[in-house]
Amino acid sequence: MRDNHRFRMADGAELVGHQGDSFEMRVSIPSDDNGFFGRQCPECSLVFRMDAQQYEVLPDDLTLWCVYCGHHAEHSEFMTEQQRDRIMRAADDFAMQMVSQELDEIFGGLARSSRGGSISFSYKKPQPFHPRPLPGIDEEQLVRIRTCTGCQNNYAVFGEHRYCPVCGPLPAPSIAFDALQADTVRLDALEALPSDTKALLRERGVFTRNWVDTVENVVGVVEALGSSLFRAVVPNADSLLNGKGAIFQRLDPMADLIVDAGLSDLRTTLGPRTWQRLLETWAARHVFTHNDGIVDEKYLTRVPGSSARMGQRLVLTDDVCRRALDDAKALCNALVDVLR
Repeated sequence: MRDNHRFRMADGAELVGHQGDSFEMRVSIPSDDNGFFGRQCPECSLVFRMDAQQYEVLPDDLTLWCVYCGHHAEHSEFMTEQQRDRIMRAADDFAMQMVSQELDEIFGGLARSSRGGSISFSYKKPQPFHPRPLPGIDEEQLVRIRTCTGCQNNYAVFGEHRYCPVCGPLPAPSIAFDALQADTVRLDALEALPSDTKALLRERGVFTRNWVDTVENVVGVVEALGSSLFRAVVPNADSLLNGKGAIFQRLDPMADLIVDAGLSDLRTTLGPRTWQRLLETWAARHVFTHNDGIVDEKYLTRVPGSSARMGQRLVLTDDVCRRALDDAKALCNALVDVLR
């Protein structure tokens, strides 16, 4: 008798193989309206989603990467909790039928063999088994589809990420531009709030804190991108960087370093006006990071046209931050072009 006739399986579950005491079962995992299904990292427990059709053709021995923390393991380790519940429901129903049939064979035989003897034994055959419907999948829906520039696989994330689930670490430019876009979206989100909510947050300093974070993030994004590209492209990078410290945090020294490596001058590529605005952004970041925003002599030296006075606290605005983000994107593009 075929296994699928011996055992009743719920819709979405199917026995596909049987060898000795070993059974192979296939349980479908429904995808969402966009054709994606969830994966959950066994290390950090965060969920991301992948294109089901693309996933189907990936190698069976695929090592999957967590898009957030970079943990990589055999792909079956990335089942979500709801997927695991669905699989366990099918397995439990199969096990109940297996046990029932074993008992039927044992006690049914005893009942037949006891008829001519002095021992009375009765056994009632169990009612036909009806498998329970498998639990559905109702996980967080994707908002934006990402496409890896390397392997072209589509996936969706729900937070800042650094890895493609199929091919691993993302290219440095992808990380940089994603980070700058995230800061832009954060500015947009605050501006889109209702007026009364905005007023409350502004009073509590949330807007000011967000602007400060944006300026600090801009410098960090450029530093990470410049360092990564320089080390990847320049053969003698280590010797040129020896004793330079955090040189990619400082604009003019970074530009000089790249020129010393025989590459184009970022200042020429971007032009004097953009470069000066970048210098002012970097100077603002310095006073907020190291001096709580209080203007000092170093700031006034770097920003000679500033109307701020020594000892005053620097004031940022939404417009200043958006301009800083635009200039940072231009600088990142220039770094990609120069350090290719």
